[in-house]
Amino acid sequence: MNRLDLFPYTTKIRNNSLTIAGYSLAALADLYGTPLYLYDRATMDNAAAEYKSALASHYPSTRSGQRPMPASVTYAGKAFLNTAIAQWTQFHNLFVDCTGEGEIAIALAGGVPREHILVHGVNKSIADLKSAIQNAGTIVVDNLTELKNVVTTSVVEGNATKVATTLPDLWLRLLPGLAVETHHAHTQTGQHDSKFGMTRDEVLEAAEFCKRHNLPLNGIHFHQGSNFRDASPLHDAIELGLDIAKEIGFESEWHFSPGGGWGVAYHEDELPQPDTNAYVSVIAESVINGCKNRGLALPHLHLEPGRSLVARAGVAVYRVGAIKRRGEKVWILTDGGMTDNPRHAMYGARYSCLTVSGPGRERSGKVSIAGPYCESGDVVIEDLLMPKIEVGELVAIPASGAYHLSMSSNYNGSRKPAVLWLEEGRVKVIQRRESVDDLLRRDEAL
Repeated sequence: MNRLDLFPYTTKIRNNSLTIAGYSLAALADLYGTPLYLYDRATMDNAAAEYKSALASHYPSTRSGQRPMPASVTYAGKAFLNTAIAQWTQFHNLFVDCTGEGEIAIALAGGVPREHILVHGVNKSIADLKSAIQNAGTIVVDNLTELKNVVTTSVVEGNATKVATTLPDLWLRLLPGLAVETHHAHTQTGQHDSKFGMTRDEVLEAAEFCKRHNLPLNGIHFHQGSNFRDASPLHDAIELGLDIAKEIGFESEWHFSPGGGWGVAYHEDELPQPDTNAYVSVIAESVINGCKNRGLALPHLHLEPGRSLVARAGVAVYRVGAIKRRGEKVWILTDGGMTDNPRHAMYGARYSCLTVSGPGRERSGKVSIAGPYCESGDVVIEDLLMPKIEVGELVAIPASGAYHLSMSSNYNGSRKPAVLWLEEGRVKVIQRRESVDDLLRRDEAL
């Protein structure tokens, strides 16, 4: 398989060197330094358009006289969120999934309107709930304790007699007891012993609580896992969710979200890229047929594509600082690693890469790419076939747009890298490189 197919759509080889959106990666690295993260707008735009097109094709109204029901796409803030990315979501009229008051604040700074802010979280603090009540259109309630905290927090914040009119919409997060196949247990969320969501009985108890307190309950949500490629296991979970919706008694205006987590290819062994249209069609068909069989009105359908909106758009660029040969093992040591991309250390995630200069060179041996940090787990790629690499060269790692920077750290005093937004005719710094002063500014002396 062609490694270029892992990179953003606008990636080309010009003058024997990689370019994205017409810009030389070597020139960008020289100008802005490394480690460096690049986001290609065209790839993100294309991903959003694919989801919208698939929903328009597969989720029309199917009942005589019924108006077409809306369907929406939600961007996962946890994949990567800053002010510029939040602004981009609104060019495509996306919802934004925020976990807690920090992500809510970023979404607001990026101009995301209240009605497009959807708040998740398995153990929301009172501060998180206050922010959600004040700024969000929807709270996805994870557990019964949280539901009661929503009520008490709203009473403190306002007038108890106006709780139903001042609260955001409430959806209940179901634990379906069904996981999808992912490459690591830590990316599964729907199995019986998961920390996420409520069992069927707990959801029904929560729904009864909402009725007693006149709360604006109007939706069901679940999530089964992240970075999966087979959508068929979603069907049984959708059936369970619709059964519960029927028991609750949702009528003409209600919301249903079968989560998301559709995969992307990180390594050439995983190509071709998973089919967005096939994923959406499975969900839409299951919801349409399931509602018809139960006499349920079609809901407002919400998809949460997660990494598949943004992962392929991102590329990490590292510079090689040293090379070590230890028996048959060749270590390529770079200036980036687990502090900007912990996924290999956490999940054993597999990546590929190309040299920025001469990316078509003959691949002569396997190497492992590691970072500069004092940790044996500071490895990004293991045993990948590559050409001979020299100290000072640049390497580019594709599919770096999701769950890298959002999970990054300052381990060993590292500073988070600069992030560039690339589109034809424009380069924009959307996140500046952290400095030593940034590290010191947060501290207080004894």
